[in-house]
Amino acid sequence: MAKERTLMMIKPDAVKRGHIGGVVDMVEKNGFDIMAMKMIRFTKRTAGEFYAVHKARPFYDELVEFMSSGKTTVLVLEKENAILSLRRLLGDTDSQKAAPGTIRHKYGTDKGQNAAHGSDAPDTAAFEIGYHFSGEELVRL
Repeated sequence: MAKERTLMMIKPDAVKRGHIGGVVDMVEKNGFDIMAMKMIRFTKRTAGEFYAVHKARPFYDELVEFMSSGKTTVLVLEKENAILSLRRLLGDTDSQKAAPGTIRHKYGTDKGQNAAHGSDAPDTAAFEIGYHFSGEELVRL
């Protein structure tokens, strides 16, 4: 099977609590290769653009506010079945329901502040990676 790329974000709650290293350690121990990584700070405008797919949902404004509240670490990860593998490693969106051994169980606190984001499909991953990284920023094989 071919390798696949996905985007992961370590959200402001986990960054603020000093969990970047712990999250990255879990990612690497689960066989992901880090192809790019950087720290960003969403504005309300850029967070709104990034999460535009959720604009009609009741949590959209709260999400935009939260994601623009502090620093975020964005990573491009690669491995076979990267999207599904990362989603499993992240755990349930609600950290209180996430299985032990998952990133959200270990570093999240609830559904809103759940430590990390991962792309949910190949087309989403392509958009999200392109939103944050130019071609020159990505490690080439």
